[in-house]
Amino acid sequence: MLTSELTAAEKVIPVVVVDNATEGAHVGEALLAGGIHTAEVTFRTAGAEAAIREMVKISGLTVGAGTVINKEQAHRAIDAGATYVVSPGYSDDVIDVCQEAGIPVIPACTDGSWIMRAIARGIDIVKFFPAEAMGGTSAIKALSAPFPQIGFIPTGGVNKANLAEYLAIPAVKACGGSWMVKKDLIKNGSWEQISALSREAVEIAKDITR
Repeated sequence: MLTSELTAAEKVIPVVVVDNATEGAHVGEALLAGGIHTAEVTFRTAGAEAAIREMVKISGLTVGAGTVINKEQAHRAIDAGATYVVSPGYSDDVIDVCQEAGIPVIPACTDGSWIMRAIARGIDIVKFFPAEAMGGTSAIKALSAPFPQIGFIPTGGVNKANLAEYLAIPAVKACGGSWMVKKDLIKNGSWEQISALSREAVEIAKDITR
């Protein structure tokens, strides 16, 4: 799946932090029940790789790897079955691994210099992280003027309250967020609540007009 195909289908990309494969499977099923068909599983925990391996077995769920910061993690994520890779910054090493494997890669770029490097590597969608701390919607609007060929996926501070504001920007192709998969919800096994919050996010995205 190309990055453009992912963002055409999904306007909300849950950023999932799980400790093991069982949690990952439950979260994946809960997201699907709420109408979200993708999950970005972060490499912040020792169980991330196992979770990806389990979640890719779920029919209808597209699983990516997030917080991938070096080529070793990129290799592990791809070997586990991740179909896209997201980085919190720009790394030529990560991009090399993903492009050699034919896997879409979404590096975080928050200024013109990094965006220009991404363009030079053939990347047309970048992560904007941490979105709120880096200027939020105003910054994205400003950057989209000189780079009309670039799409943005803002992540970091995006939530139910400001999701519509971000998605209303034409340059924003999707938004990443963790409010529907907060750690306490996962630890408490609140799968129905995760589904409800996911459903709510999907409805917000559906109502956006540009």
